Amino acid sequence: MNAHASTARAEKSANPIHIGEHLREWRQRRHLSQLDLAVDAEISARHLSFVETGRSAPSRDMVLKLAERLDVPLRERNVLLVAAGFAPAFPQRSLDDPALKSAREAINLVLKAHEPNPALAYDRHWNLVSANRMVAPLLEGVPERLLGQPFNILRLAFHPEGLAPRTVNLPEWAAHLLERLHRQCEATADPELLKLYQDLKSYPIPARSAPIAPDNNVAIPFKLRLNGEVLSFISTTMVFGTPVDITLQELALETFFPADELTAERMRQMAAGMG
Repeated sequence: MNAHASTARAEKSANPIHIGEHLREWRQRRHLSQLDLAVDAEISARHLSFVETGRSAPSRDMVLKLAERLDVPLRERNVLLVAAGFAPAFPQRSLDDPALKSAREAINLVLKAHEPNPALAYDRHWNLVSANRMVAPLLEGVPERLLGQPFNILRLAFHPEGLAPRTVNLPEWAAHLLERLHRQCEATADPELLKLYQDLKSYPIPARSAPIAPDNNVAIPFKLRLNGEVLSFISTTMVFGTPVDITLQELALETFFPADELTAERMRQMAAGMG
């Protein structure tokens, strides 16, 4: 993934292309042959070839079936449908929309229940959507201008005035975040994520001096220096399992757990001090 790929994709977005070209791009991105995809989608390879070359027009159901087999994100499935001459099938609502009330309540429940440990929710571009009250103490001393909206979590992690100087294992943690972002770029081909990836690589982050030690490869901790001590966390990511709304599919919840007793005790003390 590079800036040239992002530029090329932006140019194609400005000039609508045929459904067949979209499908071929996604098939190649998933490293599938026409035969592989045809067998998986239960259609003939000849018919798929005709669709990709524009000699045959797919039905709405076929577009959705192929998109599902290719694991195309919901946002891009709408693009495929429009390119094939059909209306979009998947809505995109604000989290404030009444239709997403139950999802919003579930997010708030998870964030609140995770206290006294930090947890946050972010969108597809890693912009903060919501956080529990235990996140703010960890950002103490970060310039206010870096915390304005949109508050990008990854930019804050890499910024020399953000969390980077206080991250004890910065080379390992930054490499881990970049690897996650790279996988996301590969899966979605999102131009804004591609740009974010290139921007983050330009920050002066030291390279890892050595591979992760065998006894530390279960999970890479996030080690943050705070008030003269080092707090250590491991994180897990949660997503909605069966979303049919674009906003929900692109939303992720990151929960942090203490990796040692010192961190657990300090988080309990912080929570108690908040009343």
